[in-house]
Amino acid sequence: MIKVNAYLNFAGRAEEAFNFYRSVFGGEFSSLVRFKDMPMEGVPLSPAAQEQILHIALPIGRDDVLMASDVPEGHVAPPRPGNTVHISLHPDSKEEADRIFRGLSAGGRIEQAISDAPWGDYYGSFEDKFGINWMVNYSPPKQ
Repeated sequence: MIKVNAYLNFAGRAEEAFNFYRSVFGGEFSSLVRFKDMPMEGVPLSPAAQEQILHIALPIGRDDVLMASDVPEGHVAPPRPGNTVHISLHPDSKEEADRIFRGLSAGGRIEQAISDAPWGDYYGSFEDKFGINWMVNYSPPKQ
């Protein structure tokens, strides 16, 4: 069954925001990766941007995860009201990820084509024809 989570974008304040959210919800981060931890070819980042959050996840509730990343200056569109939240879909298969990506992105604007990502998942993101931001992320089973 597909999982749906909120994914937030910040202009360099993801860690601060998530420390605040953790103080409210409790728990521990299930993931905290900085840009320097996963260098990406062709994406030059300043030393300050390399310290920013590439991905952070805080489980809240039984099955829900609040996730986020910083968007370093000059990297994609800067965070502004209207583009700071994505709906993050987590399908059960690569085929389902492709089907959902194709269907929801039709008539929209693809931000990142769905493909194998540096962190080992199959990932893509887009804005649909209604202006809603989506991420599709399939995580293959760990062996």
